[in-house]
Amino acid sequence: MFNYPKNLYTDVRIETVMTTNIVIENDQLKANKSKREKGALIRIYDGRRWYYKASSEVEKLQEAIDELALMAEPNEQVMNTPIVKKLEVNKDTLMVFDGEAFLNTANDEKMALVKHCASLIDADEIKMWQSIYQDRRIVKDFYSSKGSELHFDTQSYAMCLRYVIEANGQSHGGSYDVMGQTFDQLLNHDDEYKREIAKDIEYIKHAVPVKPGMYTVVMAPSVTGVFAHESFGHKSESDFMVGDETMLKEWELGRQVGCAELSIEDCGDWFGNGYVPYDDEGTKAKSTQIITHGILSGRLHSAATAAALNEEVSGNARAMNFQFEPLVRMTGTYIKPGKETIEEVFAPIKEGVYIECINHGSGMSTFTIAPRRAYMIRDGKIAEPVQVSVITGNVMETLYHIEALSTHFEALSFALGGCGKMEQWPLPVAFGGPYMRVSGINVQ
Repeated sequence: MFNYPKNLYTDVRIETVMTTNIVIENDQLKANKSKREKGALIRIYDGRRWYYKASSEVEKLQEAIDELALMAEPNEQVMNTPIVKKLEVNKDTLMVFDGEAFLNTANDEKMALVKHCASLIDADEIKMWQSIYQDRRIVKDFYSSKGSELHFDTQSYAMCLRYVIEANGQSHGGSYDVMGQTFDQLLNHDDEYKREIAKDIEYIKHAVPVKPGMYTVVMAPSVTGVFAHESFGHKSESDFMVGDETMLKEWELGRQVGCAELSIEDCGDWFGNGYVPYDDEGTKAKSTQIITHGILSGRLHSAATAAALNEEVSGNARAMNFQFEPLVRMTGTYIKPGKETIEEVFAPIKEGVYIECINHGSGMSTFTIAPRRAYMIRDGKIAEPVQVSVITGNVMETLYHIEALSTHFEALSFALGGCGKMEQWPLPVAFGGPYMRVSGINVQ
């Protein structure tokens, strides 16, 4: 494909990206945009440092490679350097989505769906709303001087309602998203939208401020998934550990970091927004067991971090798009299900809090989750709605306070937005988990 510079490692990632974004806000069309762009990131490594060049002139990539190579210092031993030795050689064509259907879905069909979903918002309590459609198809080609040749695709569709409810002098933001890998998967969800709107209206009419304190909390699967992503997933991204002896000691593999019921996994070949069959260094997607029965058992890696820590690549070198270099990022991160029914998870709680859905979350050593709907738990049953600003906890303590995980499990994706790291936001990711009971959570 390319004439690679002698005595240098080179790889080229070419991306063809097709997207549509339609937004109707309060009956006004705010956006109706379809876009197609193509570009590439070239990386060259000489054994000492990386050199990068992003270009939208894909027909001139050989010239760009040759120009970039002039900045590097040829090294006869570059292929034997630790980082290059960690880079996999893969050859594959993996086109699993219906690209023709993506291209042939008319804008009129998409607009009709947006308008139909907007018509479902008819409650007097809703004062502001958005009906949002997004789709995205990415075709990636990856080539390296070690011999990799990859051609694969990712694809997603999303239909979302966002709204603000005002009742009893209170304001409450609500939302509901439907996601899929085909357009048809977005259709026929009227009952779900209506149910969610009704629940939000009922919630804000009756919710009272929670009494602050330490509670046993049950997290719904979406909340469990965000907890896994924010509280532990980011701490497993090994670029945070390179050169930090204190953190490496704290995160020594084989160390007990949580209760025996807890297992967390990151997997890129799990369909959803985190689906990446090959990462942006050409590494094949792998299932990384981050925690296995409470024991720290793995980390997320790029070739550079794997070489630095003398571990194996995990398929987690990801870039937001062709304009950026790969960083160590999560794909689909989830807490594995447990052995109890949903009823058994709630049953022992005399007084606690149930977090049904959230607005956002963040965390590293301390996690913070801002609930959207929360309810008291009384005598093992979901009771009155309560307004909760945040729940917080120390990650390393909370992992030991997990008391129960349900057999019921849900896999989810961020429909809009995604994960942020450094200047790269939003990166599509997936998450999931069971219902989870945790003691000693600070509820405010």
